[in-house]
Amino acid sequence: MSEANLPALLQRFFTDRLLSQLGASPHTVASYRDTFRLLLAFASKRIGRPPSRLGMEDIDAVLIGAFLDHLEQERANTVKTRNTRLAALRAFFRFVAYVEPACSLQCQRVLAIPTKRHERRPLDYLNEEEVEALVAAPDPATWLGKRDRILLLVATQTGLRNAEIRSLRQRDVDLGAGAHVQCSGKGRKMRCTPLRRDVAAALESWLTECGGSAEDPVFPSSRGGFLSADALQRLVARHVTTASAKCASLMGRSITPHTLRHTTAMALLRRGVDQTVIALWLGHESAESTQVYLHADMQMKERALGHADPGGATPVRFRPTDPLLAFLRDL
Repeated sequence: MSEANLPALLQRFFTDRLLSQLGASPHTVASYRDTFRLLLAFASKRIGRPPSRLGMEDIDAVLIGAFLDHLEQERANTVKTRNTRLAALRAFFRFVAYVEPACSLQCQRVLAIPTKRHERRPLDYLNEEEVEALVAAPDPATWLGKRDRILLLVATQTGLRNAEIRSLRQRDVDLGAGAHVQCSGKGRKMRCTPLRRDVAAALESWLTECGGSAEDPVFPSSRGGFLSADALQRLVARHVTTASAKCASLMGRSITPHTLRHTTAMALLRRGVDQTVIALWLGHESAESTQVYLHADMQMKERALGHADPGGATPVRFRPTDPLLAFLRDL
């Protein structure tokens, strides 16, 4: 195989496989793109040739193993990020094995690189007092303060993802009977999330003040465009710092937009909402993804512990003494 084939295969992978055949989302394409930008920069430095002159034979299992180590050790990426990068590389090498059978052995060696197990940290979420302090942190006397307060209110009540809340357009908000917001989540699944009355009223007031057309963002940047992912991260972090002055439990914690999503899920769980409904609310692929919130809820575990006999005795099964009750029990 000639060295010129790597650029051609990469271009075919993105244009033919991801975009034309799979219809991958912009987020998936961006994630894969960033993976190969990092890999090609690493390979170019290691081999001593520019990326456009690298061949498929250069990107072997040994180099990819070194690249994954580089991500963790030099770039200080988490194991989860390392596994995400590996998933993108696997997708490419599966494509290469299909279109270039001569590379099958090389591809199989790369595909045999395992994902790494990692420690799953307890989910971080906010309690009601912390949510109130965070929502109250922005200054409502300014335009940005009003925007941030409504944004935080919507985020903690709906559990929308970072990208979902940033991409909301005014046409996605329905404030009539059964007020809700509509968004396109992972896998391009459309879902509607209901709004509480106070949140709907606050959104209505905000959109009236903003004006604009149905295609305009609900939470625009200071320049009128859509917020970036980093901007939303900084927005949340800034107001957490402000709120920590009045709510000490927020001090020193790393709160992200995804933490607010966890907060919504935990609030629903504690109110007795079924796991399948929470999965639909959050846009999870299955209810199994929602089980992590059961493990994170210490109050639920404490309630279960309260039902246990402190002496460790096995609970006695109820035995009805009345014959009629016994008959009904055995039906």
